[in-house]
Amino acid sequence: MTAMIELEALAREVTGPVVVPGDDGYAAEAATWNLAVIQRPAVAVGATSAADVRAAVRFAAENDLPITVVATGHGTVLDSDGGLLLNVRRMNDIRIDTAERTATIGATVEAQALVEAAAEVGLAPLAGSSPNVGVVGYTLGGGLSPTLGRTYGYSADHVRAFEIVTADGEQRQVDPEHEPDLFWAVRGGDGNFGVVTSLTVDLLPITRLYGGGMYFAGEYTPHVVEACRQLTATAPEALTASMGFLRLPPAPFIPEPLRGRFSVHVRFAYLGSADDGKRFAADLRVTAPTLVDTVAEMPFTAIPGIHADPVDPLPAYETTALLRDFPPEAADAMITAAGPAVDTPAQVVELRPLGGALARQPEVPNAVGTRDAGFQFLAGATGEIGAAEDVRPPLTAIVDAMTPWMTGRAMANFIGVYDTTPETVRRAFEPATYDRLARIKRAYDPTNLFRPSHNIPPA
Repeated sequence: MTAMIELEALAREVTGPVVVPGDDGYAAEAATWNLAVIQRPAVAVGATSAADVRAAVRFAAENDLPITVVATGHGTVLDSDGGLLLNVRRMNDIRIDTAERTATIGATVEAQALVEAAAEVGLAPLAGSSPNVGVVGYTLGGGLSPTLGRTYGYSADHVRAFEIVTADGEQRQVDPEHEPDLFWAVRGGDGNFGVVTSLTVDLLPITRLYGGGMYFAGEYTPHVVEACRQLTATAPEALTASMGFLRLPPAPFIPEPLRGRFSVHVRFAYLGSADDGKRFAADLRVTAPTLVDTVAEMPFTAIPGIHADPVDPLPAYETTALLRDFPPEAADAMITAAGPAVDTPAQVVELRPLGGALARQPEVPNAVGTRDAGFQFLAGATGEIGAAEDVRPPLTAIVDAMTPWMTGRAMANFIGVYDTTPETVRRAFEPATYDRLARIKRAYDPTNLFRPSHNIPPA
């Protein structure tokens, strides 16, 4: 009875919905983009403002309910059973300051929405590969941009300030001069320290690039991989050329030349002139005939077409590793483990080059802990809900093939459903960085109220 009275009091205080299992709207409020894990919280709160967030956090603290924060839900790989799920999807305002070249955004603004708003004034954010990932969650985990990252660093490097509701239910204004420890920790330390309700990030004077995707048939895999490997080894920071092995279904939404077959997808993004971009791309185009080639001069708003990530919700199962380098022996190992001759449920096996500005600390240092890596490697599959253990062995086998070149570390934004143990999360940071994060966690969330997929317990 007491709990019911408290819940009714919360519902009166919060503008958005407050629902429990059995209520209308419960399933929709608890839904996440990644369907690999179904959320069954004890209570779900749909926040419409920072005031709603404060009320929900105070309620959770008073009732000892761990909090799962959901914006788009791309990175949600742990269940919220028995806890409070805080849905911030309604907090999606965008304010552009053209003089300062910044955007101040709400908790759940999606990447493409910010890209298009910034483009109206000739600017661009450090967006990732997916158009509907939430900018705040992406940035808190570091934020790897496959178009701008090697030139400008991580998205977390470009945060000016943020507003955050911490475990005590207080809203804090944080920047380099105000609560600098928290400013350092949140930028790269993921959602461990509270609910970011507003984020101010840099925008860059970029309106176009030379980019797109080249798709090659499986029989040319060794030649394409070697050409991409050599291009990456000598590429300027303005060029990013990643690659993926794709096994796409025979579905009508897949371009006909790629349906139901293995292909090598080279993702190309160059910030220099189109003429120079054509010369770099020619090194790939002469390697083999393409099934599809969309690489051309393009507006920045068209960048989702480079990676062509799925946009509809689905169960996503991934395992990843960071590599020091990618010599010819590593290329051979990747082809042996996941090339066209292999029978595997892995639908994508990709290699993203890092380096450049991603290897350098920003002027105001942060907690991003992967600057010594040369490449991000991933094996992923989609399928039925609850298929995690069915696809885990083949995905793990592919990643394990890269063991000789691994750094032993992990990138926070790429930690998947299999990699949420404390040991894996610790590997996302240098030891001194992790220890400092744990101390700051103790200062701001001593009871570990916020337990995101990449949880750092308080020291």
